[in-house]
Amino acid sequence: MSIPAIEAYDEIDSTNAEARRRAEAGEAGPVWITALRQTAGRGRRGRAWDSPTGNLAATLLYVTDMPAADAAQVSFVAALAVADLAEACLGPGLGRVKWPNDLMIHGRKASGILVESGSRPDGKLWLAVGIGVNLATYPQDVERPACAFAEFMSARPPKPRDALEILARSFEAWRQIWTREGFAPIAAAWTRVAHGLGEPCVARLPNQTHRGIAEGLDPDGALRLKLDDGSVLRITAGDVFFGDA
Repeated sequence: MSIPAIEAYDEIDSTNAEARRRAEAGEAGPVWITALRQTAGRGRRGRAWDSPTGNLAATLLYVTDMPAADAAQVSFVAALAVADLAEACLGPGLGRVKWPNDLMIHGRKASGILVESGSRPDGKLWLAVGIGVNLATYPQDVERPACAFAEFMSARPPKPRDALEILARSFEAWRQIWTREGFAPIAAAWTRVAHGLGEPCVARLPNQTHRGIAEGLDPDGALRLKLDDGSVLRITAGDVFFGDA
């Protein structure tokens, strides 16, 4: 199975920003853009993403015919690819995925995913799937505890380019399954490596906070949160936290 081309930089402001620039200039990809260091890396909701040398920072730019609502499910595809990378480096069972796509190791965050998109003149959608993985180091001054692969490996963690080769191959395999069979097998695979299902959960939405039990995914990828009164709330966007996350 072939994977998209990989274009590597020593330093860049943000791999997602570069993907957006190229997309808005008409480039369709598919291409992985990676850098040894980002000077202005970004996470979800505009948060800064620290990406020093030794960690993986990469963005896949490609074009899809999918409607925007369906295309957003690529976030789960990316999460599975990161989980596969964790298994390849750390062994099975250590890395778990917190809704929708954070890789957790013993309740600490080891990666982040940022998906951005936009319309093209031909009616198609461009996607920039940004992935950051703490391979060698992790940030200390963050809201929730973080970690790096290196803590859990007896050998040195993989170099970012080697990690990207594993990640890109896994991503392409899951993307092909998603394209052929729809979201159901992606949701099933995600559930197998999910962190926190069946446990108390706090969902912080833009204007309110809800507490309940995380039950699982709806068919479109929304998180089902069972509230104390027995009703089920669909979480489609927001931050979710568990007792150890």
